[in-house]
Amino acid sequence: MAAEKRDGVWKPGKFLEKHPISSVFLLDEDRTVTKAYGLHHALATDALNIAHPATLVICRNSDGGGIVRYVYRGDNQLDRAPLDEVLKALKEIPN
Repeated sequence: MAAEKRDGVWKPGKFLEKHPISSVFLLDEDRTVTKAYGLHHALATDALNIAHPATLVICRNSDGGGIVRYVYRGDNQLDRAPLDEVLKALKEIPN
């Protein structure tokens, strides 16, 4: 997910066109999802009106909805989820 407009600063729309991926990639252009997960911050020492860096593992359930299996919210723009935690969350998803 990117809390950015398709043609925003990092041009995620163009990147995804050139580098397609097999999973869902959300462009949270109006920050609705970012705010719902408590990841948005309007004012901080490192930026204005952006999302905290975060990793979410969400799996689809039988009714088409999603179940949140893992959330990591970074404290700053360099704080990322530990890879071993993300891999563990992915392995725990039922087949």
